[in-house]
Amino acid sequence: MAASDNELLVLRRKPRITGWLSLGWRLAAMAGLLALLILIHWIERDGLKDSKDGAVSFIDVIYFTMISATTTGYGDIVPVTDRTRMFDAIVVTPIRILFILILAGSAYTFVARRSWERFVMKRIQQSLKDHIVVAGYGTKNRRAVQELIDLGANPGNIVVIDVSDDRLARAKELGCIVFKADAARDETLRAVHVERAKLVIISAGRDDTSILICLTARDLAPDVRISIAVNEEDNEAPARRAGADVVVNPLDFAGLLLATTHAGHHIADYLADLASMKGKVRLIERDVRLDEIGKALKDITDGLGLRIIRDGTPYGFWRPQVTKLEAGDIVMEICPTAK
Repeated sequence: MAASDNELLVLRRKPRITGWLSLGWRLAAMAGLLALLILIHWIERDGLKDSKDGAVSFIDVIYFTMISATTTGYGDIVPVTDRTRMFDAIVVTPIRILFILILAGSAYTFVARRSWERFVMKRIQQSLKDHIVVAGYGTKNRRAVQELIDLGANPGNIVVIDVSDDRLARAKELGCIVFKADAARDETLRAVHVERAKLVIISAGRDDTSILICLTARDLAPDVRISIAVNEEDNEAPARRAGADVVVNPLDFAGLLLATTHAGHHIADYLADLASMKGKVRLIERDVRLDEIGKALKDITDGLGLRIIRDGTPYGFWRPQVTKLEAGDIVMEICPTAK
């Protein structure tokens, strides 16, 4: 079903000058050029001839300049001296062309380009499927998007929602689709077709806002996978009740990393290495392969098996359940990167 016009995604990048300021500069340039032509025509008025009364007044100069600059003239006032004719040929004609370009550029900026952008954005919106919706583009989600791209995600398949032009400009530079709107509103998530997304990542800065976005997304898309970041430990349970599949507390995780330095100063480095695509090893989660069914977790060849998830229950590498992998198991393992 086609989306209504008010649901269109609008790609945005913070411009150096606004559209109205750009129009103002164009109008000012046209006015300045006209003033210059009027001044020179007034100085050279003896080279003009008025077929009506023979006299060239200041009003006649203004009239002749406007007609000459915007059209080819009507022939009632004409240049008669070589000097004035050369001025019209060498100066007025290029300025007339410049006026046409300025007017055409303004029409393109304020009419044609916007119509084209709306058409392109409608096509993008209608084609959204199996995409990733990122609600909020602060520090945490900015890093998450970069990691997704490093892991091989197509930036054009990532939709970033935020109310900040500066943040959206950063996401746009990565190639993401951006949407300036409030992610907690139903119409916003409908516009990005959250029901067709494969993942929603939420980090809105405030826990209450993030949880509200989670509630809205879960209501509109019961089957989508939702990951949410909260800042307070007390809000982890409400976030799960709101429908989040994964709840991350960055501050709590940072505290855990700091605490590992008590047992040795290399542990935190290794954990950070695991968490980043740019590290030497990475922690991955995948479905068990057909050729692995019946084998023990320690016998898989891709990497070092850590645990399996069977029917929603995790089993570590020391548990007896991992001695024989079954169809439907999810394998977590540490694999070396390509570096």
